[in-house]
Amino acid sequence: MHYDFDTVYDRTTNKCLKYDLRKDNFGTDDVLPMWIADMDFKTAPEVIEACKARAEEGIWGYTSRPDSYWEALQDWEEKYYGWRPDVDKLSWCMGVVPAFAALLKINTMPGDKVLVQTPVYMEFRDIPEMIGRRVVCSRMIENEDGTWSTDWEDFEAKAKECKAFILCNPQNPLGIVWTPEELTRFTQICMDNNLLMISDEIHSDLTFHGKKTTRVATLSDEIKNYVVTCTALSKTFNLAGMQCASIIFPNTKMKRDFDDYWVAMDILRNNAFSVVATETAYREGHGWLAQLKQYVSDNFDYVNDFCAQNLPQVKPNRPDATYLMWIDFRGLGMSNEELSEFMIKKAKLGLSAGWAFDHDLSGFMRMNVACPRATVEKAMAQLKAAVDEL
Repeated sequence: MHYDFDTVYDRTTNKCLKYDLRKDNFGTDDVLPMWIADMDFKTAPEVIEACKARAEEGIWGYTSRPDSYWEALQDWEEKYYGWRPDVDKLSWCMGVVPAFAALLKINTMPGDKVLVQTPVYMEFRDIPEMIGRRVVCSRMIENEDGTWSTDWEDFEAKAKECKAFILCNPQNPLGIVWTPEELTRFTQICMDNNLLMISDEIHSDLTFHGKKTTRVATLSDEIKNYVVTCTALSKTFNLAGMQCASIIFPNTKMKRDFDDYWVAMDILRNNAFSVVATETAYREGHGWLAQLKQYVSDNFDYVNDFCAQNLPQVKPNRPDATYLMWIDFRGLGMSNEELSEFMIKKAKLGLSAGWAFDHDLSGFMRMNVACPRATVEKAMAQLKAAVDEL
């Protein structure tokens, strides 16, 4: 079956943050929004049809989570990641970010330090600080070829003063697929220093160029009994609005503590549609996902080729994971404030500012290319026109 990723949909009537918050974020509605990490594609038709059938039932009361839901997750994990996590160590949550916020609240104390690698998805810094923890940042090293790597000496030194580490696997915004050796090293440092290790693997299904995400928990039996894995299909199938994530625990005690945290607020039941959407995606979404990944990979190539031919001052990466491109605009010679104003007022593009991922970085932005090719072409044409005017 051939799936459609080329149709451009009007999302201004879709009640979506990407469009509705343009004025709040950029000071104007007159930008093409390519910032927040959701896709401008409809989800898999199989998922849509399953939700239509659920809608037709017309009774959307308190909704159970059947055994088949967890079996579908297990089948997915077995197919793509080579393991079958125990059902008695699986929990549901509204999202990966709420999950790691809860894990930090349950397992650390106010004032405790939480280690993150930067540049990284901003919630990794913001959420711990909002709940009274102190964030310790280990800046990654930018290599001469534009790639980034871990500063292991710095990471290990800072791990000694922390109580938890949140790993971004694969890495957002850099699109890095960590090797098993790197993941093992992260985990060993955490184990040596008795850190709670939370692995955010929400982008794990979206890998490219022959790369494959390794579930940290599959590295060894010792690691399986140590790390907490947070995953979801919200990025994979554009289901973020369904608020449905899965947390895989190393032991039943941690699962029980986590579940009790949400039960105390009566937040452990799922949305009537999220169960159907998620289970259907796990069972029937394989073909759609394969075509999506090829389409997004082609969008990466388009942006890179366009910049090489028309905008040599602008250097995008070619991410091995996520649908987010980390773009180096330092060749334009602008400060962060000047770059932001240029992108909004001249290029009319709403991108994520690079300094939101690391407050000490200058000259970078993140662009979401999970959208029809026509949207990518429009964005690059606008950028070229703006640069040509400089």
